[in-house]
Amino acid sequence: MKKYKISQVRSAINQPEKQKVTLKALGLRKLHNPVVVNETPQLMGMINKVKHLLHIEEA
Repeated sequence: MKKYKISQVRSAINQPEKQKVTLKALGLRKLHNPVVVNETPQLMGMINKVKHLLHIEEA
């Protein structure tokens, strides 16, 4: 199973509430703090919804 290292690079200020909740569900708390997640359909869908706020790379 692939793993992805994601980090938030843009602020969630002025973003819809659903996107803020998605960032928290991904485990992202602060800018530039990376989190390693497994590739599952659910997580990939969440990443896809907020990809404009994230930096994604394979771990």
